[in-house]
Amino acid sequence: MKHDEPQEIVFASRSARNVVERKKKRTRNVLVAVVAALLICVLGAGYFVFDLQRQFNSKSNSLALGFSDADQEARPVKDPDDKSMNILMLGVDHAADDSDGSAALNGAVEQRSDSMMLVHIPEDRSQVYVMSMVRDMYVDIPGYGKNKLNAAVSYGGVPLLMRTVEGLFETKIDHVAMVDFEGFKELSTALGGVTVDNDIPFTAHDTDYFYPAGNVNLEGDRALRFVRERKSFSNGDYQRVANQRKFIAAAANKLLSSDTLTNPVKLYDIVDTVSPYLTFDEDFDAATLVGLGMQLKNVDTQNMAMFTMPTAGTSVSADGQSIELPSELAVAQIGEALQTDTMAQYLKENPPETE
Repeated sequence: MKHDEPQEIVFASRSARNVVERKKKRTRNVLVAVVAALLICVLGAGYFVFDLQRQFNSKSNSLALGFSDADQEARPVKDPDDKSMNILMLGVDHAADDSDGSAALNGAVEQRSDSMMLVHIPEDRSQVYVMSMVRDMYVDIPGYGKNKLNAAVSYGGVPLLMRTVEGLFETKIDHVAMVDFEGFKELSTALGGVTVDNDIPFTAHDTDYFYPAGNVNLEGDRALRFVRERKSFSNGDYQRVANQRKFIAAAANKLLSSDTLTNPVKLYDIVDTVSPYLTFDEDFDAATLVGLGMQLKNVDTQNMAMFTMPTAGTSVSADGQSIELPSELAVAQIGEALQTDTMAQYLKENPPETE
């Protein structure tokens, strides 16, 4: 019996080792399963983003700017070390019956450009500055002399409008983005409504759409009329561009909310529905937009810096047009702020008037 005892001890030892090895094996299996699951999630998310970008690129429109060599040489030169970004954002309206200057934006499709905003994104990506420019501002249009800002579109499409704005501020525009006003309607519907804080109660012209003061939920045609309306206001275009900025900020905030970004079905629906109403220059594709979005992830969309470019009052041109005179001081100061990436300082020293 004594000879059997060591054998029992050996058996017990082997059994213990087997238990330990089985536990290690189970642990490894669990770790492998977790790693595999994470890889599937990461790869799945990567494919989802890729597929979303593919869908966006295929559905949205691309604009070839086609600057001539002479025009390209006349444009401002940007310092290679300047990583700030300037985007000319245009609202184009097929359906508006209250605007003049119907024009071919790219020499092909007739559209109106009644909303013009210059978006400045600083190098540190800490904020987004959205400056509206009134369409009746009287400026120098290269090759055509003095006229309203939106007349540049009539004369030479988006490329001439870009050169006009660049000449005004002596600053290069990096990209252009256009949205048909119908896109506001479709976006508001895809998001399930967008809530804005309305300043002035009004009823949209030729409709029974009443917009009370305070929080108003906008969806579908009511959203479209909200961003297009100007006849109901004593200050016309100024209030319209203010309302457009309100809608854009509210829509961006809802679009970037966790409820939207974590809902693949909703994201696909938004991209599928809204993309056909969007046009970007050929270098401003989905991958570039996604990269820019990642850089701006810490920007508070509810507190973006949005303002209207100051003007020097209303006047009448030599040919009898009602025009807005640009403020030479504001043009110089904003131009310097864009060139030196000091827009925050400009707004601190020149706070926008309450609109």
